[in-house]
Formats: sequence, C-alpha cells, structure tokens
Amino acid sequence: MTTKPKKTTKKGPMTSRELPMMNAAEFRERVVGAYNSGTAEMRLEADSDVARSLIPAGTGALRDFSYLSPDIPVFDATQCVGCMDCVTQCPDTAILAKVVADSDLDKVLAKEEDPIQRDHLREQFVQTTKYFDVPVRQGKEGGQFSIFIDPTKCKGCSECVEACGVHSALRMIPKEENTVPAYTRDFAFFEGLPYTSTDYINEKSLVDMMLAEKSLLYTGGAGSCMGCGEATAIRMMMAATGFVYGEDSFGIVAATGCNTVYGSTYPYNPYKVPWMNPLFENAPADAMGVRLKWDQNGQKDKKLWVLGGDGAMLDIGFQSLSRMLMSGMNIKVLVLDTQVYSNTGGQASMGTFVGQEAKMSYFGQTVKGKKESRKELGLIAMMHPNVFVAQVIASNPNHFYKAIMAANEYDGPAIINCYTTCQPEHGVGDDMAARQAKLACDTRAFPIFIYDPRKGDTIQERLDLAGNPARNQDWFIDPKTEKPMDFIEFARTEGRFAKHFDKDGGHSPEMDLARQERLTNWHRLQEMAGLLKPAPKEKPAPPAAAAT
Repeated sequence: MTTKPKKTTKKGPMTSRELPMMNAAEFRERVVGAYNSGTAEMRLEADSDVARSLIPAGTGALRDFSYLSPDIPVFDATQCVGCMDCVTQCPDTAILAKVVADSDLDKVLAKEEDPIQRDHLREQFVQTTKYFDVPVRQGKEGGQFSIFIDPTKCKGCSECVEACGVHSALRMIPKEENTVPAYTRDFAFFEGLPYTSTDYINEKSLVDMMLAEKSLLYTGGAGSCMGCGEATAIRMMMAATGFVYGEDSFGIVAATGCNTVYGSTYPYNPYKVPWMNPLFENAPADAMGVRLKWDQNGQKDKKLWVLGGDGAMLDIGFQSLSRMLMSGMNIKVLVLDTQVYSNTGGQASMGTFVGQEAKMSYFGQTVKGKKESRKELGLIAMMHPNVFVAQVIASNPNHFYKAIMAANEYDGPAIINCYTTCQPEHGVGDDMAARQAKLACDTRAFPIFIYDPRKGDTIQERLDLAGNPARNQDWFIDPKTEKPMDFIEFARTEGRFAKHFDKDGGHSPEMDLARQERLTNWHRLQEMAGLLKPAPKEKPAPPAAAAT
C-alpha cells in the first residue's frame, strides 16, 4: 500500500525524499511483474523508487533465466557422495541441496499421487556416508541427500559439472520441449521439503553451511556472466556470515564495478541483506560513515562488509582503503581480484601479472603486454598495524570459509583478497572459474594465506601459508606429469597470455620474467612465514701467508 506524501507548503515539485514509496510487495507485483512480462517500458511510469534508486531485497529470486542456455545439468544420485562442491561453486544459486530424514521423506513422497513422478523423485535421493551412515552411528535417524536444479536461475555455465569432477554425478543435457516444465515441477517439490535439520549439519565440515536456510542470502537472478567467479565468492562470504550471525546481522557497501552492475540490474537485486553502492573509489570511506552511525545507534555487533574489485581497492580507491585500515574500525573488505577492469572494457589494473595483454597494455612488436610487476595488496595490507589479512580462492572452500569466519571474529579492520576469474577478459571457459583459481594457487600466481595479528607479535607467528601445495619448495610438482607447476603453466591456459606462446608451446622471454617475478613473491612469503632459510654465507678465504 502506497504511503501518503508528507505535507509541504513549498511551491514546485516534491523532492525524492518527499515522494511516496511503495512497499516491497507492491514493488514485486507492479514493477517486477511488468519487467517479467516485458511490458515495463510501455506501462510503467517513473516513480519514487526509481528516483531514490531503491530496489527491495531479494527480487532477483523472481528473475527467469530458463530461456538463456540450450543446456542444463542433470543429476545422477547413484554417483553422488554429498561433497557439496557443486552447490558451493554455483555462482547463481541455481543448484541447492537438502538432507531430509528418512521417515520425513517417505511421508512427503506418499502425498504424490502420480506413481511415476513419485518414483522419479525418490530416485533423486541418495544415502551417503556423511548424511546417513554417520548420523545412524550416532543414534540419530539417517538422512537422505539430494540436489535440485532451479531452471529459472541456471545459466548453463557447467561450473557444477566441473566441480563434481571424478564423481560424475552431474552432466549437461540439451533442453527439450518438456525439460524446463519438468525441472520447475521438481524444484517446487524441493522447495516444499522441510529445511535441513541441524542434526545433519556438521559445523566442522564448513561446506555444510550451504544446507542452512540462513546461509542462502544470495538469491541468484543477478546479471553476471555465465560462470562468474566473483558471484561465487560473494555467495560464500554471505553464507559464512549469515550462518554464524544470522541474516539480519550485516550489511554491504559495494564499490561501483561488475558486482554492482549485475547486483542491481533494475529491478532485480540478488542480496537478501541491505546494501548500498557509492562511487568506485570511495566505498571504504563510505563504510566508515555507516560504521560510525551504527555504533552510535548501539549496533556495534552488526557486521559491515565492503565489496570491490582490484581496480577499486588496489588502484583508484587504494587511499580510501588504506585510510579505513588505519582507522581501526570494525569493517571487513572482500576484494574481488580479477586483475582487470572488467566493467569498463578490460583495462589492466595494477593487480595484473607481467605480460598480460589488456586494453592499454597491448601486445605489440616492442612492448609485449604489461611490463610492471603485480601490486601485492595482501603484503601492503599486512604492513598496516593490527589488520587481519587473507588471500583466498573459492575453490578451496575450507580455507575460504575459515578466513571469512576469522575476519568476522576479529575486532578491527579485516581484508580478504580473493582471486576471481573473469572468463571473458581472461579468455577461459565459462565452467573454469574454480579450476583456474586452483591453478593460480598451485602455480604461485596467487598464493593463499591468512595473516592474523592475534597469533603473536612477529610476522612469522601471524602468517600461515597453509593451503598452498609444497610450501617448502619453489614449485609444486604435478604427480601426474612430474612437471613443476610454475607460472608459465598457468599462463598457457589463459587467452590473455596467448600471444606469448607459439604453435609448438614455446614461450616468450617475457614469460620467463613473469615466472621469476612470481617466484620472488613466493620466496618473500616463505621468508616472512619462516619457511625460507637464507643461504649460508661463504666464509672469506684466509689471507695468504706473507712472503719471507
């Protein structure tokens, strides 16, 4: 119901603050309904919500992408082990899981009148060791595990199939005439199931967080690219925060960038928590104002997260970020580190690797891609006093979640720098975000770590390189090929470095320079963590005996 405008005695039109405002239900019905039916630009007038740039929470849940892709994943329960990797890595909240007690599932299925549909639904569930056998050994009722695909959110990126890996419980199939209606019917059944009981959620198995309703705070329906690495990282941050503190426990200040474009393609908003979008370079400063106001209002325990890309945090907005870190305020930052300005056409940021080709860093006869070394935000942030710092990848969910949870616990500023593949700009497949992030870690392109000031007074005590393979070595040796996984192996998989390689796989001298630059960065981290011992200095030769 529309509220009445405030009375005003001044002449002229009302300002946006004086205009009436729709409630969320009216917005969903009138505005979102018009956009979904394709009639918005013909029958929707400009209103107070447009004037305020307001979008209600979670309207992305009403967006339909079922027409977008010709393919969709299909689930084979007989191959599933309940690892939750597909649910975790999906950037669009299009694949969700539940664990249902054996007896409860029987009761729900008994209500299905069609025996063929009842048998089909029963085949979607599997008894896994984790959710059935373990609870039974603990004297509890075993749970039946299943995942279901929401056809209105799935963009067909196939990231879930890639994440499933050797288990092969998911594969892509072409959509036929009855595919989407069948998936819609199955997903409606899934939504009608009871929420997963805490009996089946093991808090030590952090991937289980996505089974809890309070963790599902990113609805999908965002306008991000297929397989977007950023969206997965945002989903996981929100899940970890919501699981521990509840869905009403935090808010977001988002720097202008891809995340704000696909997060607010009017009238669709995937966030179920309050968020705002300031200018590209001043999100941390804006967050300082929000933090002060919340503290004044007695909301000191409420978490505040800043989202921004490497351009917003490493480049133009670095001074604002540095000031926020020095303030000591209880603000958390998630940097979506793509090493490129994706939102404005693919320019190279200061987080870019040596040799990368990008706009304003072209590969030519004389200059072959970017010449400068990568600016290491993690190292710079560690030099600010009393700041929690972590570098993470979404494809290592346990490390990622531990970093987010520790950052939330930390009473002060915290920054999480997350490698997030940008498929269009990096020249990799839509399903490759998780694999490329893992490869970046394995090849020292993007080492992961946690730097926690609570662990001690020295850098060595505070810095933990757990999660990187072969931590005491220069390079991780691939056990299958017995080759060192160095930066050149990473670069040859991405289109942004393609011109550095010939048809026989040979590489340019610039790639050798990039390799050495990444190794030097890795040695610096090893030294700081106490894993790299300096080479013994050679003793000077004794002086020759004097001639007699």
